[in-house]
Amino acid sequence: MTSCDAGCVLPANSFLPFCVDNLNKESLTLYVQMIKSKVDEEDYWHSSKFKAFTFDDEDDELSRLKESRQAVNNIRRLVEEDDDEDDVERVSWSGEPVGSISWSVKETAASSQRADREPAFPKISTDTPSISRSQSGYSLSSLFKGKPKVGNFQTFSDALTDSSVRLYAPELRKPKSEYKDYVSDWSPEETVQRLQQGKAVSLERFRTLQDKLLLLDHAIAAHDGNVITAVLIYLKRTLCKEVLFRELESRQTALRHFIHYLSETQNQRLLLELHRALGRAEDAALLQYKEHLSITDENKRRDFLKNCLSLPFSAEDLAHVQDHYTLLERQIIIEVTDRQAERGGKVEIFQKFPRKALILNMPLITTLYYCCFYHYAESEGTFSSPLNIRQTFKISEKQYFVTALAARAKLKAWLDVDALFASRNWLGFTRKKSPLSFQRVVDILQKNSAPTHVLQDYVALVDDGELRLTLAQKHKCHDIVISTYRDMKDRQLLLGYRGKVVRGSAEERKIDDLLSNPQIRWKN
Repeated sequence: MTSCDAGCVLPANSFLPFCVDNLNKESLTLYVQMIKSKVDEEDYWHSSKFKAFTFDDEDDELSRLKESRQAVNNIRRLVEEDDDEDDVERVSWSGEPVGSISWSVKETAASSQRADREPAFPKISTDTPSISRSQSGYSLSSLFKGKPKVGNFQTFSDALTDSSVRLYAPELRKPKSEYKDYVSDWSPEETVQRLQQGKAVSLERFRTLQDKLLLLDHAIAAHDGNVITAVLIYLKRTLCKEVLFRELESRQTALRHFIHYLSETQNQRLLLELHRALGRAEDAALLQYKEHLSITDENKRRDFLKNCLSLPFSAEDLAHVQDHYTLLERQIIIEVTDRQAERGGKVEIFQKFPRKALILNMPLITTLYYCCFYHYAESEGTFSSPLNIRQTFKISEKQYFVTALAARAKLKAWLDVDALFASRNWLGFTRKKSPLSFQRVVDILQKNSAPTHVLQDYVALVDDGELRLTLAQKHKCHDIVISTYRDMKDRQLLLGYRGKVVRGSAEERKIDDLLSNPQIRWKN
């Protein structure tokens, strides 16, 4: 027991540090709050929503599950019982009992109005039809049960699947973000920028000539060939040729792109009209001349080339067209003659070396090679003579020499090859002379499988000593190698080369004679 200052006696276990008699209003309020918080704190710590584990928990959950299933079955029986149908009153969406006088009047009026409005062929509407509540004869019980009360009414699911009830889905419009790029009123500058970015843009809004030309100018200023070509394709489709050609004449960049586009698409007719409209007579003539490539018959092509000679070519181009016509005309003559000789079987060269292709439409050098191969010995007066072809088409000496050398080396006609190099000086002496370097001559002969004794004659004519020695070792011209080492007076090189020649051969005996010759002063 304790006592306060006023003499009051307090219990020993009291938590009050003061006497109740001395409490004022504020102290009393504080005292009540302390008691309440103390009680709440004890209830919180002594209470819990969780229970300790027992083996009876599973039985409790099973019993609760059974109770829930029984409740569901009771509800289903209440809905499916036929005895309850009389207790449920069918009402329409407006709340009126189905079968009443007011409901029958409204149903009759609504049916007559629908019959008047519906034509023989119902019009498809994009609006979603709505089912009026006042016209619906379906009760709430029929919706739950899935079957009508009487035979005159359908269930709600049957009404939805009935073919007589037409429900049309509305046609949804695309969002503006999808078709904005096609219908927006873009300026020419914005249109060009979108074309550069690869975005879809409609050019149909540019209808006036001024707008189209402004669009073309912006495309040219962008320095983008793809954009310029796209705009030109649109102008080609929407403008007449005269206006388009006139405007392109002052825009050379667009003109070059347009010419390239027509060339790639092989629109030769429009391209020819463009050159003529712009006064480009030579370009038009060259374009018309290129049409001979599509002619397969050689006689028709020859006649076409003959007509092309009257076109306004430049002097240089006219000379080429003239040579083309002359060459084709000569090829036709040679082909007819050689075909008859080949079929006759009397010309030996056609029997030993049958022709593998026709001479028609072949290049000039190929024609010269052909004549050097089959008609080398003919006189200059015939069309197939190599000298006649050289004279007619002004072939250079070097070009003629190379072609004739390759043709005669192919035939292994080494006498004709030697005759090509034969040259006489003013004293009457004969020596070999070539417009080509003899190193190139050796290469041509070696490619045509010339024998060693033929190669040796031309390797010896190479001026450079080291190059001559290299070629001699490469093509096994032993006499040249031995003579070169002898002139160099190099005994060791000669001894080394002796082991490379065939034993007992003439070359080995020649090396032995040089090594035993006392008159030669070797340097090693």
